[in-house]
Order: sequence, then C-alpha cells, then structure tokens
Amino acid sequence: MNTCSKFITVIFLLLCSVLNVSAAPARKIDKPPISERWFGIYVDTDRVGFYRQTISETSDGYCMEGFGSVRMKVMGFSKDASMRETYLVSRGMGLRSFDVEQTINGASSRVSGKAVEGAIRLKNETGGKVIEKLLKHRGEVFPGPALNIYPLMRDASAGKSYKLSVFDPEELKIKDVKISVLGEEKTPEGISAIKLRNNLYPFVNNDIWIDGQGNTLLESVRDGLVTTKVEDPKILGSFVGNLALAKKDLIYDFSLVRIDPPIRDSKKLTALEVEISGWNDALPLFQEGGQLVERHGPGKVNIKTGSLAQAVVTAKPLDAYLKPADKIESDAPEIVAQAKTLAVGAKNQEEVARLLASWTAEWLKDTVDDGGTAVESFKSRTGNCQTHARLYTALARAAGIPTRFVSGLVYMEGKGFLYHSWAESYIGDRWLSVDPTYSQLPSDPTHLKLLEGHLPENMAPIISIIGRIKINVLDARY
Repeated sequence: MNTCSKFITVIFLLLCSVLNVSAAPARKIDKPPISERWFGIYVDTDRVGFYRQTISETSDGYCMEGFGSVRMKVMGFSKDASMRETYLVSRGMGLRSFDVEQTINGASSRVSGKAVEGAIRLKNETGGKVIEKLLKHRGEVFPGPALNIYPLMRDASAGKSYKLSVFDPEELKIKDVKISVLGEEKTPEGISAIKLRNNLYPFVNNDIWIDGQGNTLLESVRDGLVTTKVEDPKILGSFVGNLALAKKDLIYDFSLVRIDPPIRDSKKLTALEVEISGWNDALPLFQEGGQLVERHGPGKVNIKTGSLAQAVVTAKPLDAYLKPADKIESDAPEIVAQAKTLAVGAKNQEEVARLLASWTAEWLKDTVDDGGTAVESFKSRTGNCQTHARLYTALARAAGIPTRFVSGLVYMEGKGFLYHSWAESYIGDRWLSVDPTYSQLPSDPTHLKLLEGHLPENMAPIISIIGRIKINVLDARY
C-alpha cells in the first residue's frame, strides 16, 4: 500500500482535546471526553488544513462527529480533500452505525451503514453509482476516531497493548490495528501526556499524545512530517473562514445553511426577515448597510433587510475608511488612476460607486482561490468574493468614497445561504451595501452582514457559528 496516499486519512482519525491538562495524566477513564475541539493540520510548519470533532452522549452510547478539510503536497503526491463523518458507538466505543462523506481530489463519495451480527452492512455512493457490500468479521469493530480513546477506557499503563478491528471508510475494509502504550511523555510544548503508537499506516510511525481525559493533543506521522495538533478556535478562525468564503469542496457543504422551503426569485426581493438560531451571543450585532438586527432570546437573532430595515443615519468618523490598508492599497498609482478613469462623467458618488462595482465584477474572473491584494488582483484579473470586495474597496477609497469590507451570508438560488464577502460605501448620510462580485448597489436583501473588516482577527469569529446556525425565513417581500 502506498503510504503517501494514506496521509489524508490520518487527519480524520483525531479525537477531542483540551488546551489545559493536569500534570499527571490518568490511566483510566469511564467515558470519552464530551466536548468539541478543533485541530490544525501541518506539513512541517505550514498549516494545510483543519479538523473539528464533537463527541456527545446518547441514550445508549456516544455520537462522534467530525469535519475536516486539507490541501497538501508531500513527496510529490497531492491531496485536496474534505470529509464529514458521523459514527454512533456503544458505551464501549464499538461501532453501531456510520455516515461518511468525502471528496478527495475532486471525486466525491458517501459511505453509510451499520454493524450487524458478525458483519458491517454498508452502501457506497460514488459517481452516481450505488454499491452495497457486506464486510464479515469476528468480534467487535471500532471506528477510527475511537483508537486514541480506547486504551484509556481500559488501562493505559506503560507497556499495555491492544489489537482492534477498525473500519476504514476510504478503503472499505476492516483492518487489524495494534495500539501500544509507550508511557508518560511530554508533548513538544511541554504538556504532560500519555504517548501511544499504532500501526494503522505500514512502514511509518503514527505517534499520539493524549491527556488524562482521553483528549488528543498531538498526532504525528513519519516523525513529524504531518502533524495534527489541538488549537484554539480563535487561531483557526480566519483559516476556516477563508475556506468557507472560497466555497471549496465539502467546506462548501459544511458551511451551507439550507432553508425549507427555498426562497423563490431571490433577486426580485425587496425585503427579507429571517430568524437565525444557533447564534453565538458573544458576537456583536452589526447594523447599517441596509439591515436591522435584534436579539430574540438565547442563541437567536432576527435580521431585517431591504424595505423592512429602517435606514440608519451615521455620524461616525470616516477617515479610517478612506485610508489605504493591508491588502487594500488605495494609494497605489494603478488603483488611483483606474478610479479616476472610471469616475469621469459621473454625476455623484452613488453613480461612481455603481461604476466601480460593475467594472470590478467584469474585470475579475471569478475563481475559487483568493486573488490576493487589490493590486495583485488588478494585475492578475482573478479572484473570489474576498478579492472582489478588496479591489472595489481600494478603488472606492481612491475615489474619495469611505468604504469598508464586510462578510456574512448571501442566498444562492436553489442551494441556501453561503458565506460571502462584499462591501459597504458611505454615500449621502448612510452606509449602502455594495456587492462587486454580482455588480449590485444596493446589494439584494439576502445579504446578511455578520462581520466587518478584512483582517484575520476580523474573520476569526466566523468559526463560532459556521456549521451550527440555522435560518428560518419569517417574511419575504417582492
């Protein structure tokens, strides 16, 4: 078996983790850690992906859910992959049922099934074809995410070893895996932990450091070539947000907020009111730009847009929205010259803004990847929604129009709400929403602003709601 082709799998066999652990790890726990944890995935020192896992308790066992996305090149092999997985397990972590969606190098598949007596009954959906299969086995079978927890639920004393039958959803096989407890050893960051090693991947070491509660702190393949380590969600926030805004692979499905029934003729809307549940109440509520936001109980907010949102007259200082900024080089000669050229003959600032938005939409070829700074995208003529918003913001500031970068959700016909970036320009005495990706001024009422600012710290809060929120349409007017 080619070991490079298996590097992708290791990132999806991670478990929950905590950032602070006790100095002396315990050697036995009664149940897995019930919590949500985030991981960063690295090749050497470069972050190439992320993984989120949640373990929750059910009436007769546990639910282990995970989602991750990674793009890496190792020893000449490339992997661009995402996975969403759900496993229901018994109190002893034995597999009961599973549902795994994965996209690897553009090829998507879904594997689902359940454990029956002496076998795993599964259905594999790939390329429009459905194959049903029965995998026979002896004894109990475990899902990959249980591997690191299993020793602590038995006895994690140094020298102990366990042999488990593990279901591999990528190869559709049941594998025999040996887990060895090497003993107490601190992580490279100096955190006390228990070190495990398994032979899930032939010819390479798969080393794992776990804390006393069964949380994975670090996983290392081939002596650190590929590592996965627990991280503060705030650190991963902008990385995950950028993937969502790029709408890549399964991150697209993960971040998509479906609604039922769908909105009809969304571009003809004059107003919209929605309720968002699953909201993080620590987040600020951004008004202006054609929307009104109100709290409606714990974890719930209502957003009104279009004619349902009363215009807010703003008297804030605007100087900051006229200055050049990181990646928004409004003082660059080519940006200034282009803004001046486009503004010729315009009667007012609103007309200038509309010309700039329309030109940006036509100038940039829409791509999945971010086209970089305003100047870089001006030259390359490619980029995603963030690139469009960045270039427009630079042009508008160069034309003397206070403008800011914003992000949130927008409705995509027949799909649902997706994460998106656009801009707001201060025209007259208020902020107007401008979408230079779709050449809209004002933006259509399905634009729901959740964040302001283009810097990584501005984007980080998206991680607290992505994959969690639900939207209910209360009113749609035409």
